[in-house]
Parts: sequence; structure tokens; C-alpha cells
Amino acid sequence: MASNTSRENKMGVMPVKRLIISMALPMMISMLVQALYNVVDSIFVARLGENALSAVTYAFPLQNLMIAVGSGTGVGMNALLSRSLGEKRFDKADRAANTGIFLTFCSYIAFLLFSLFLSHWAIAVQLGSSSNSAAAEIIRDGHAYLSTVTGFSIGLFFQMTFERMLQSTGRTQLSMISQTTGAVINIIFDPIMIFGLFGCPRFGVAGAAYATVLGQSIAAILGLIMNLKFNPDIRLSWRGILRPDLDTIGRIYVVGVPSILMMSIGSVMTYGMNMILTAFSTTATAVFGVYFKLQSFFFMPVFGLNNGLIPVLAYNYGAKQKERIDEALKFSFGVAVVIMLCGTAIMNLFPDVLLGFFNADEAMLQIGIPAQRIISLCFPLAAIGIISGSIFQAFSRSIYSLIISLGRQLVVLLPVAWLLSKTGDVTNVWWAFPIAEGVSVALSFIFFRKIYRQVVVPLGANSYASEEDSSAGTDNSAADEN
Repeated sequence: MASNTSRENKMGVMPVKRLIISMALPMMISMLVQALYNVVDSIFVARLGENALSAVTYAFPLQNLMIAVGSGTGVGMNALLSRSLGEKRFDKADRAANTGIFLTFCSYIAFLLFSLFLSHWAIAVQLGSSSNSAAAEIIRDGHAYLSTVTGFSIGLFFQMTFERMLQSTGRTQLSMISQTTGAVINIIFDPIMIFGLFGCPRFGVAGAAYATVLGQSIAAILGLIMNLKFNPDIRLSWRGILRPDLDTIGRIYVVGVPSILMMSIGSVMTYGMNMILTAFSTTATAVFGVYFKLQSFFFMPVFGLNNGLIPVLAYNYGAKQKERIDEALKFSFGVAVVIMLCGTAIMNLFPDVLLGFFNADEAMLQIGIPAQRIISLCFPLAAIGIISGSIFQAFSRSIYSLIISLGRQLVVLLPVAWLLSKTGDVTNVWWAFPIAEGVSVALSFIFFRKIYRQVVVPLGANSYASEEDSSAGTDNSAADEN
């Protein structure tokens, strides 16, 4: 049995800026690898034809829902685990980890049942009454892809859970190894399984799904090994997994459910924007899809920074270290804004080059160049919103993140985009993004200031009181000696 002292970790003692860099940089790199995978994966599938790309597109909302459930559960476990470690409540941290594994398995069972009974329907219903040969091909390929990624999603769920455990205890380098390994395996096996290279059968669209679950499964196994061998801050046990703690489940989902809902909102927004843009042309919709892939190269590093920041805030909140919380927030805000300003500059200076990676023709360039320039104006605002959200999640106030996400994507973005589409000029629609992001930042500022005053400011008072008590104790001891 390891002593409590041996379970202390660097989040309470390492200089804050170096700590955030050491935790966030590996995650930022691994997320960039994930962004690269998304682009490469789409390029490979598109080579099979437009119907193949459409099949994967129709599967995306359900695939995104899996990621939302797994990631949201991981966020809730991560916050509780880090906070418990900061409070030196190691038994509570162990319950969070073991209960998180139980919830991960439950999530997999739910999507396994979906795979068996609903995956075909989920693709077919999106095509409505279409009954031509193209629709039949899309349904066939979409079902093959979706049933595979949901039926074998055990790798996806456990990969995210084990990576969150490593992140919550400050071992982000190990988390990066797990995530990057899965992504690289995916990229390597995508063309092999899709096109039947090196003696492998040609699986077509299903091959992309096979490569995906293969990478996720290997990453999950690697993550489990690293937690067992190199993560002494938590103890996994069959007894803890098979006897989940109901109170711990509630605490995990208090943070996790808003996060799950937030990620799910993105699918609704994308669907609505596609409907609005299709009224102009399919090219406009394609431009929107290309933008989403390109923007991930700038958003993913900021999300990586955010994920690295959350356990730092949670740990130092548990340890009542206000100064370290303040320094972590200031540093992270600055880094995030700089990253996004670079994104704005690149998209404004080289929009034609970026679109060229997707073999954009003249029509796509005509729509895509102003789209990238306009939408990217909101990048610095988005950086502020993302980092503000870290304090909501770290201090178990994820409901505020949910409210902001709902307001930005459904209450503001879609209605404004629809109204601007009535002007008859697709270029005007893109202005909905900066407008929505401005509203999002305003809400983030209001909630951030409220939480900071209620939660963080009192930590400084407590710290000052503790110092006074310690000083008084020292004086009294000296008086007694005299």
C-alpha cells in the first residue's frame, strides 16, 4: 500500500506556468493528431465516391453522440478525481476512478444495443422517402459504418476513460502516448482496409470503421497498462468497479451530464446549418464542412489547453491555493488568445491555399474565401469562452457551460443564420458566427465573475486566516517557552 505522502503529485508544487505547459502540451499535440486524422480520414473515404462520403456524414451525429457520452463522463470523473486528490481524500479519488470504469462499461452496453437494433434505422430515417439506387447505397454503407463503430465502441469509451485518469493525475505525457498511438494506427490502417492494400480485403466504407475501432481498442489497452503500471495516485480494483458508489455516480454526472449535452448540441447546430446552406447550394454546405475540418487545427490545441487546465484548477481548489488558480487562469487566457489570433491571421491571409487541400474549384473558392475570413474573426472570442468554461467544469458548475453552449449555437447562431439567409446572399450567413460568439463571451464573463467571487475569492480569505492562525500559534508557543 502506498502512503498518502507518496500520492502527492506535482499539481500542488510545480510552478504554475511550467505545470500547465507540461500538462497541456502533450494533450494539444495529441489533439492536433486527432484533427489531422479527421482530415485524412475524409480524404480517403471521399476517394470511394460522393455516396461513400455521404454515408459517413449521416453516421456522424450518432458517432458524435458516443464521443459526447464518453468525454462527458470522463470530464465528470476527472474533476472529482482531481479535486479529491487536492483535498488528500485518496479513498474518494479511488471511488471516482473505479466508479468511472463502471459507468464506461454501462455506456458501451447502451451503444451495443443501439448497434444491434437501431443503426440501420438511424441512417435510413435521415434520407426520408428517398428510394433511388444512391440512397440504397448510402443506407447500406452508412449502416455498415455506424453498426461497426457503435457495436465495437468499447475501445472508444475505455480509451477516453483511461486517458482522463492519466490527465487528472498530471500524467498527460502518458495520455498523449495513448491517444496519439490510437490515431496513428487509425491513419495507417485506413487506406489499407478501405482499398485492400498489402493483401488485406477491400472493405470500402466499412474499412474506415474497422480502422477506427482498431486504433481505439489498442489505445484503450495501452491506457489501462499505463494506469496500472505508472499511475500510483489511483488504485483500480474489481471490488470497486463491481460495487459502484451511488453518491459518486451522482457527483460524476453533475459535471458530466452538462458536458454531454454541450457536445451533443454541436450535432444539432451542424444539422441546422446544413439545411440553411443547402437552400443556396450543395457547394455552400461543402464549404461549411471544409471549414469545420480546418478550424479544428486551431480549436483542438485550445481544447487541449483547457483539458490540461481543468485538473490544475480542481486540484488547487481542493488545496485552497487561490494564487495558483489566478496564475493558471491568466496564463491560459493569454496562450489561448494568441493561438486563436494566429488562426485568424492564417485563415485571412491564405484561405485559397487552405481550400486547395480539398481540391476546391472556382465555385467553392468564391464561397469559401469570404467564409473563412468572416468566421475566423470570432476565433479570439472563442478562446476566451473555452478557457472560461474550464473554471465551470473544474468547480462543478458545468450547468453554466451548458447554458452558454445552448445560447450560442441554438438560441443565437441558427436563428441569426436563418434571418441572414433571407437576404439572398450566402456571404451574409457567415456573420452569424461572430455575432453568436460575441453573445457567448458576454455570458461567459457574467458567469465567470459570479463563480470567481463566490468560489475563488473566499479561498484567499481562508488562506490569509490560516496564515494568521499559524502566526498566532507560533507567537503563543514562543510565549509559553518564555
